[in-house]
Amino acid sequence: MKTAASLPLLLVDGYNIIGHWTDLQRARDQFGLELARQELVEALINYSSHQGYQTRVVFDAQLQRQPAAQETPSAHLTVHFTDWSQTADTYIEKYCARFFRQGGSRSSRLIVATSDRAQQLTVLGYGAEWMSAPTLVKAIETSRRQVRKMPNKQNRRPSGSLARSLDPQVREKLRRLRFS
Repeated sequence: MKTAASLPLLLVDGYNIIGHWTDLQRARDQFGLELARQELVEALINYSSHQGYQTRVVFDAQLQRQPAAQETPSAHLTVHFTDWSQTADTYIEKYCARFFRQGGSRSSRLIVATSDRAQQLTVLGYGAEWMSAPTLVKAIETSRRQVRKMPNKQNRRPSGSLARSLDPQVREKLRRLRFS
């Protein structure tokens, strides 16, 4: 099993993806940005787990005068809110530069998901991989369909009786209770 450090890292420009995903645009316009962010994070948790990615989704501070923050909603995903004076683009560029300086492209994969053309060129220049927002959206939707088609082990009836699936000690205790 791969460790978190050896998994491919998917770095996601959060607001860029929301702006290119019709369902999230609709959620943002009808119910607000917070709901769109939550839906993106949930989709990325499932996608990252299914694909075996370590994922960081980055959101701009959106002119909020708050320090940078990080949340970890799952083992495969962290959410980063930039410092109020930093953009997601700057965060991603700095991360790619650090990745390049550490020789990351030889030992691991860094994939950046954004449809920002300038970001694409920067990402590729640092040796990372680039994924467009529409490509990521399609990949997430494909992953959802694949997961739904997977057999659900919890819903299958176990073969044999319940008694045979119990620990022998528990079975003996139940037998004594029944006959006492």
